[in-house]
Parts: sequence; structure tokens; C-alpha cells
Amino acid sequence: MSIRPVKRVDQSRPTMEGAGVRLRRAFGFGDTSDFDPFLMMDDFRGDRPEDYQAGFPWHPHRGIETITYVLAGAVDHGDSLGNRGKLGAGDVQWMTAGSGIMHQEMPTGDAKGRMHGFQLWANLPAKLKMTKPRYQDVPATAIPEVTDDDGTKVRVICGDFWGKTGPVDGVAAEPRYLDVTVPAGKRKRLKVEDFRQAFAYIFEGSADFSDASAPFGVLREAEVNGEETLVRDRVGNRSLVVFGAGDEISVQAGEEGVRFLLVSGRPLREPIAWHGPIVMNTQDQIRQAMMDLRDGSFIKR
Repeated sequence: MSIRPVKRVDQSRPTMEGAGVRLRRAFGFGDTSDFDPFLMMDDFRGDRPEDYQAGFPWHPHRGIETITYVLAGAVDHGDSLGNRGKLGAGDVQWMTAGSGIMHQEMPTGDAKGRMHGFQLWANLPAKLKMTKPRYQDVPATAIPEVTDDDGTKVRVICGDFWGKTGPVDGVAAEPRYLDVTVPAGKRKRLKVEDFRQAFAYIFEGSADFSDASAPFGVLREAEVNGEETLVRDRVGNRSLVVFGAGDEISVQAGEEGVRFLLVSGRPLREPIAWHGPIVMNTQDQIRQAMMDLRDGSFIKR
């Protein structure tokens, strides 16, 4: 077994999306080759309704899959095909936009006003870009959770792990989507097959993710003996860890433990043409999508 080295650690960046939702973007747009087959991930959380209640009104998607995972509060959704529903705490929605869909997502807080969730975009291979749209709505109770002897807990949203299979199926890039909790002070190795590209996103606690050499942390400015210098912190809240090649990751939980998403998939290695929520392989396909939106033929029934 070989431990995956840490290629880099980034902090998610504050941004605004939808009708004015304040969120943090882990990665997305531009060059996403390190994350192939994934395109973008957003962390939307807050305890002030004014930061999220404007939501994400009607907008189009084509050529991708969107994965919404809710931890607190709820998300009401609807689409141009007549689907309606609500995602609550612990629920997942895996939407295959395929040939095209118009939908909206409107967050609401819990009893304390808290809202927290993630949205991940997965690319579709060229041969499935124009596939028929579909939803997989997964309640929290359907997501298997396994606890190891040392207290490490893993929720298996998609893929196979520790003898459990996540409820999401039929996804093109063989993704594995795990919600991992490692108790305080514990070191854990987690298998990630070498054909996968992988990243972790920390949203509670802190940890060291390291290979055989010294632990790697987030560089920050600090004052030491009256002088400004760069120091390395443990990887903490809202940190994105990008892994190199190998077939395991190693994580050493901090004093308060750590909880993170561990996401991996088989790279597609296909050309990408972006236009916001429409992701195709060529600019001609993007132009066709824009024409379809203008002339009312975007939704293929």
C-alpha cells in the first residue's frame, strides 16, 4: 500500500451565487483537472437567514450531475419536469441534468436559523451529455453508516466502502462520496484506489493529512518574536486537501477530532467547455445550448 501525498491545501473562497446566497467555493471553474471528473464544490452554511434565504431561483443545467448533501436546515426544490421535494438534514439529492433541465433550490434554516449543505458537480462523459434527466432523492435513513473499532464513522453516500454500498447508483464516473468522522487524536488510513483522483474537504475540527514525510498544513502569516513569518497549521475548517497518486490516505485527527468529505472518482480526461451551469465538450455545443434556451427547445421531452 502507498500513502497518497498531499499535493496542496487550499482554503475555500467566499463567493455569492443564486439570488444572493453567501457561500464558500472549494473549487470550480477554470482549470479543474486535479478534480476530474468533478467540476465544482460549494459549501453553503450560515445561521443568518439573510445570507441564504434568497436561494437559487430557476436556472438551467446541461451535461452534468449535481449532488446536494444537506446537514442542517432544508432545501425545497422543483424543476421543469414537474418534480418537487424537500431535502432535510442528512438527505442527499443526486440530479443527472443530462440533456437539460430547469430547476430551483430554496434553502430554509432549522429551528435555530441554521443552514448547512454542500453541492458538488460531477461531469458527464461525452456519450452521456444528452442523456435523459433523472433524480435520485435519498433520505438520511437510506444512507449506510459504519463505525470502526477506533470510533471512526463513515457515511457511504455513493460507492463501496468497508463492506457497505451507498444508495446512489448508475453514475458514470464511478464516484465514491464519503462523510468521514475520525475521533480526537486517532490516526486512520482510508483506502482510495490508485485509478481515482481524490480530495478531502474538512468542515469540522482539524487534522494532519500526510504521507511518509512530515505533516502538511495550511500556510498562514503569523507573528513570531515580533517578526512576520509563515507557519503551517493543521488542516482545519473549510480546508480543501488535494491528494497525489497512491492507494490510501493517512489522517491524524486533531484534539477535537475531524469530520470531512472524502470524494474520489475515475477521471474522464475529456475536453471541457463551460458556460456557468452548462458544461459540454465544445464551444459549438455551448452555442447550441444557448440557442436552445432562446428558442424554447432546451428541455427535451
